[in-house]
Amino acid sequence: MAAVNSTVKPRRARLTRAKLASYGIDAGAVSFRHGLSVCERGVIDEAVSIIERCIKSSPAFDTPDAVKEYLQLQLGAEPHEIFGVLFLDVQNRFIAFDRMFPGTLTQTSVYPREVVLAALAHKASGVVLTHNHPSGNVMPSRADEMLTRTLKTTLALIDVRVLDHIIVAPGEALSMAERGMM
Repeated sequence: MAAVNSTVKPRRARLTRAKLASYGIDAGAVSFRHGLSVCERGVIDEAVSIIERCIKSSPAFDTPDAVKEYLQLQLGAEPHEIFGVLFLDVQNRFIAFDRMFPGTLTQTSVYPREVVLAALAHKASGVVLTHNHPSGNVMPSRADEMLTRTLKTTLALIDVRVLDHIIVAPGEALSMAERGMM
């Protein structure tokens, strides 16, 4: 009996201290999963890690819908805006997803220099920009359109293509490339 309890407790303790790997944040109030137990959050994190491992070994991002579904999983339920970047190799295969800039309920500040540095660090050939709209309205604002143009121009200087900018909300996503806004 004691052996069973001792194997459960260290795992729980490990999950309590662990960072949420796919989110790069502590398991705390800043997560949309705040109401879940630490073990439940750990299970979700492990599932996202498995999905990312599968994505790295196959051409999972061969359609805009596949990318939108992945990004909805990452950002769709967040209560505040987060700007992220999906980094891709020359053949548009997954390298990494970074949540780069957390924001407020209605906006986030994005620094092109940091996006460039991250693209170089990942040795990315292409990127998909993304952010969420907690309001549920996925239509891009004028600021979203200007930011996309700025990042597209800036990243082109280092030979990194901006393939899309996807805006996600709970249960919905919009691809600016599909809408001809790129």
